[in-house]
Amino acid sequence: MTGTGRRLYGEAAGPRPLWRLDAGRTLFVGPLDYNAPHEHGAPVFLSSLGAPFGLRLDGAGEWLSCHAAMVPAGRVHELQVGGEPIAVLYVEPTLAGAHVFTPLLADSEEIGGALVGRSNIIPLVRALYEDDASLGWTDAALDDLLAFGGARSRRTIDPRIARVAAALAQASDAAPDLSALAPIANLSASRLRRLFAEEIGASFSRYRAWLRMRRAIDAVIAGGNFTAAAHEAGFADQAHFAHDFRRTFGAPASRSLTGVRR
Repeated sequence: MTGTGRRLYGEAAGPRPLWRLDAGRTLFVGPLDYNAPHEHGAPVFLSSLGAPFGLRLDGAGEWLSCHAAMVPAGRVHELQVGGEPIAVLYVEPTLAGAHVFTPLLADSEEIGGALVGRSNIIPLVRALYEDDASLGWTDAALDDLLAFGGARSRRTIDPRIARVAAALAQASDAAPDLSALAPIANLSASRLRRLFAEEIGASFSRYRAWLRMRRAIDAVIAGGNFTAAAHEAGFADQAHFAHDFRRTFGAPASRSLTGVRR
């Protein structure tokens, strides 16, 4: 907060949070406070909109002051954003690997498996946040952003695991179990379990839970209430959805899923 009681970007209420999900990408731009230790089923790129944020890995050690970071899938981390807006972008293994994010950082260094540095995309994410009409051009912006990153990185995911991840993404709420998907990769279930974790960075069950969470978020931002969205995505009830949201993001769903743009 400044001495006038205004946040860095506008009034205390600020622009409404922006969410955009499609088959391979999940984008959030909005204010966050503290996100307790959590892990994702997909790699995540974090960019400030100007003010640095705090990142700590594995719930221990010193806090890192960052303007940008890439955290691999399955890596436990926590965030201290202090109510400022931040851009959070996930990419699914069916689209690209974590390396697609590397060109989005400048002067980066690897710390404990994560990349930390300066953000190359602050003007873009500030525009996405501050423009009330940005949902109309978000997809084109993400296309350009990931094309830029993909042209300067390399895809490393094993194609057998990519096929399994794609089958999971296309499945209904009653997602198939690992043994049912093993023939797609021409692997035994035990070998698929190990290779999936190696390639994705998260376990098969954690990635399946991540996809269910994405479905629930998509239902909320489409206008559904939390209870309806939870049932639509296959959660037993809203309480289970709320619990898994905290596990996935380290904060309550109400913080980022209330008052979103539509």
